[in-house]
Amino acid sequence: MNVVSLFSGCGGLDLGFKKAGYNIIWANDFDKYAVETYKRNLGEHIVLGDINEIDLNSIPNHNVLIGGFPCQPFSMMGEEKGFDDPRGTLFFRIVEIILNQIERGSKPEVVVLENVRTLKTHNNGRTFATIKHILEDKLNYKVYYNVLNSADFGVPQTRNRTYIVCFSDKNINFEFPKPIPLQSTLQDKLEHNVDEKYFLSEKILKTILSSGTKNYKAKSEIDLPIARPLTATMAKMHRACQDNYVTQNGRVRRLTPRECARLQGFPDDFEIPVSDTQAYKQFGNAVTVDVAYRIALNIKKAMNWE
Repeated sequence: MNVVSLFSGCGGLDLGFKKAGYNIIWANDFDKYAVETYKRNLGEHIVLGDINEIDLNSIPNHNVLIGGFPCQPFSMMGEEKGFDDPRGTLFFRIVEIILNQIERGSKPEVVVLENVRTLKTHNNGRTFATIKHILEDKLNYKVYYNVLNSADFGVPQTRNRTYIVCFSDKNINFEFPKPIPLQSTLQDKLEHNVDEKYFLSEKILKTILSSGTKNYKAKSEIDLPIARPLTATMAKMHRACQDNYVTQNGRVRRLTPRECARLQGFPDDFEIPVSDTQAYKQFGNAVTVDVAYRIALNIKKAMNWE
């Protein structure tokens, strides 16, 4: 099962598929720091560059195409511009890649796409309807979709994401993985002997724990058993109603990059060769490894690839 990965980031989706026995033969991302992390852990097969500028004929033939295409245009955290945002049009680049593969006689048998939960409701559902119409009617795939929460698949992080799984064979019957009992908490993922830089000063602690001002107020809680969704901007430290903070040795601190990696399902031997700022961004943007792994296993079962 040869896989091509788009918008790969530091490799969460790829690692899940690799763990399930797939062969990642080509990957791409435009972020040089994410590519650095990917190469260190997953191999040299990732290409740095804008996917819009890469020669489609240079992408090798593959059985499976995967990608967590940019979510900001469809996210509540952004301005929800959708296809009006240049990043939103990257879905159509995915379509071009598939059409190019078809022209070369090797239509991907399976396509797996990931995006934010609100993709399904963006623009009163019209954005998702367009995506589904293109996949089904233009590309002739059988399409399955669902919203999965990382906390339902072994990771103590509330992270709801839309997953779209497409099959070229209309006779395939696919089921999304069923939730499994959560056996760990955020506290189980914490490091010991953490560097002083991660602890909050008394001055900033007051801002972090405040409930907000004027039109924006939210309850700030720390030491949650299940983490809030990790974000790409964790390096900036938001209020505790948005980011995760924990108490250790009687003091409050932010999460370390390694703890963020654990909350996304990355193993401890996954190397982090970049700065904290870049690491927070990469793990905040990543697809949870455990969810990717479970989806990959169910695809193998549906395709009789076991």
